Amino acid sequence: MTVDVVFKIAAIGVLVAVLSQVLTRAGRDDIAMLTTLAGLVVVLIMVVNLISDFFGSVRAIFSLY
Repeated sequence: MTVDVVFKIAAIGVLVAVLSQVLTRAGRDDIAMLTTLAGLVVVLIMVVNLISDFFGSVRAIFSLY
């Protein structure tokens, strides 16, 4: 895992936070919540892919399966 992934997650977090604040100030609380949930789903998918790659590497290293 490189630092690149951490920066991508941080950038998504900052972008979602700014969009959420702008939408909340504009009175669009429902859209702000959907934006926050979409950002969370994107980051969770990234993390699940990283965990999947990790377990694939462990399986290959120890010749499991």
